[in-house]
Amino acid sequence: MSVAHSRAGPWTLTDVLALPEDPAQRVELVGGQLMMSPAPGLAHQRASHRLHNLLETSAATVAADVEVFEAINIVVPDGLLIPDLVVIDAMASAEVTAVPAQDVLLVVEIASPSTRVTDRKLKPPLYEAAGIRHYWRIELDPAPRLLAGDLHAGAYAETEHLAGAPARIEDPFPIAFDPAVLACR
Repeated sequence: MSVAHSRAGPWTLTDVLALPEDPAQRVELVGGQLMMSPAPGLAHQRASHRLHNLLETSAATVAADVEVFEAINIVVPDGLLIPDLVVIDAMASAEVTAVPAQDVLLVVEIASPSTRVTDRKLKPPLYEAAGIRHYWRIELDPAPRLLAGDLHAGAYAETEHLAGAPARIEDPFPIAFDPAVLACR
């Protein structure tokens, strides 16, 4: 059930975590202000599901002590973000409402029409400030591609991986896949 948020800001982390769960929208917190986005569309969900499976399989292959989650709360210095996919240290996966950024190994955002600007411009600096080592952005249009960012000197150095060739990435664990597999066949 969707809930209207008529309360005046600024909002706190405690305020946001006290809201009822709502699968129809994501509620994030940046600088005391709420950011809300609708549930993702089918292309986004397909890509998220497929990449989730690839990440889990690759982590299991090398016995990485991690867990892969979709759309969980991550506490960053300026609020609360909900990445599309998150890889966290397995020791941090106790029953918690929000995971601290220091336990996050990788965040993945899948750019959708409603989140492109947020995923490209707003979230990367927030993840950088939180010290999250790896940030990936999946762009589905015009063709699937992966932009893999590694944190160096406080900023992400991005490597672009286009559809049609395997992206080979070593950290936080080895994985190889063609970004084309994330889209409809």
